[in-house]
Amino acid sequence: MLRPAPKFHDHVTLAILARAISALFAAMMGAFVKAAGNSGAGWGEIIFFRQAVALPVILAWVLLGPGLRALRTNRPRAHLVRAIVGLTSLAFMFYALSLLPLSEAMTIFFISPLVATCLSAMLLGEKVGIQRWLAIGVGFSGVIVLMNPGGGASDISTLGIAIAVTASILMALVTITLRQLGTTENEAAIVFRFAMAGTVVTGFLYPFFYQPHQLFTWLMMLGVGVCGAVVQVTTTMSLRLAPVSLTAPFDYTQLFWAALIGWLIWADLPAWSTAAGGLLIAGSGLYTFYRERLHRQSIAKQATPTN
Repeated sequence: MLRPAPKFHDHVTLAILARAISALFAAMMGAFVKAAGNSGAGWGEIIFFRQAVALPVILAWVLLGPGLRALRTNRPRAHLVRAIVGLTSLAFMFYALSLLPLSEAMTIFFISPLVATCLSAMLLGEKVGIQRWLAIGVGFSGVIVLMNPGGGASDISTLGIAIAVTASILMALVTITLRQLGTTENEAAIVFRFAMAGTVVTGFLYPFFYQPHQLFTWLMMLGVGVCGAVVQVTTTMSLRLAPVSLTAPFDYTQLFWAALIGWLIWADLPAWSTAAGGLLIAGSGLYTFYRERLHRQSIAKQATPTN
């Protein structure tokens, strides 16, 4: 007896669940990165584990899913650019996590979708309306509120904020390259080739970064790789099952998980400025997703032929 085809809302439910799992493991990865760095691991070592541990998991996913044929590409240079920008963004992310409390770092990383919208307008010529520009302005004001200028002594590192903002800009560039790659490349090829390139590059450099560690530090770096693999697979799964405009807002649950983990492990309670700035950044990001969804629906209607 044939099984009935899954309904669209079933796909959406699974996509949302996958995105929520991705958000949880992204926050956990940040915690593992911070713990590994605090216990003496260098950023080069952490990035190597992030890529090398994830590679076999991603390869297994490819073999069980689309197969090796999906890894073929006619755009090796584009994948190389994606790898360079992606690895650089990871380096800045991990450095920022070593300088900032977990919740503050994660909050700043969420200006990345706003930066991506700006870059889409400047680099890809995409039309961005006044409402989205205003939302972007509100989001960047959230970073200023988070910094709490004139609010007296603060434990938040100014260098850490600058590094986190730089990481967000690089993450936005990754988004732009993924959009361009996604027009011609299979998602399996994009995910696998980044993991492979990162493993090869950081593996070549690893002897220069290597240093002996205690078991705890090795376990923390292993956790970084496992969480990174889960994030990549679940994010890709969510994109396959439903439009990004429906699932991306669930990324913001990372802020809750980051605050909870930071409190449980390091007793870091977000300051009022972090909470207020986070609300501004999250609110502007969600509104930007909403406006982009309306914009794409409008384009789809215009492209639909009428009788």
